[in-house]
Amino acid sequence: MRLATSSTTSWLAAAALAALMATSGDLVAAQPAPDSENGRYSMTPIPEGVLRLDTRTGTVSTCTRNGAGWACYAVPDERTALDAEIGRLQAEVEKLKAQLAAGPTVSGKIDESMPKSDPLKKAEPKVAEGDRKIEIPLPSDQDVDRVMSFLEKAWRRLIDMANRVQKDVSGKI
Repeated sequence: MRLATSSTTSWLAAAALAALMATSGDLVAAQPAPDSENGRYSMTPIPEGVLRLDTRTGTVSTCTRNGAGWACYAVPDERTALDAEIGRLQAEVEKLKAQLAAGPTVSGKIDESMPKSDPLKKAEPKVAEGDRKIEIPLPSDQDVDRVMSFLEKAWRRLIDMANRVQKDVSGKI
């Protein structure tokens, strides 16, 4: 977006817009004529109509011609929307901090005491301190043989695959 910087261009554009707005009687009452003497508005033509910058407030508007004449609508300001969202989030944070500072809220029946132990937890065996032993079950000979057989087959397959790759590579060279 390029704004006109020449005061003559701005003045001519403002005068043309004022003349057009004066000829459409409905719009003149709704929106005052631009103050072109002090260079308040800067106009830039765009395909849809005219882009108007208010140099005093910084608001940008698009002015287009419709059936009733010319109408200018403010371009949404992203900064205003962001500031509003930041304000909303800050208020929500303050509210949550106040709730947290007020202390925990307990809901439900609190007359009965909570159970002293977890009903799903297995009870530990009653053993004297000196008699504690950790027993780890060892695999049987059959389990060891199955693991060794699996490892032997995997090793053989790996070696066979390496030999095939070596033959493929040497055949292509």
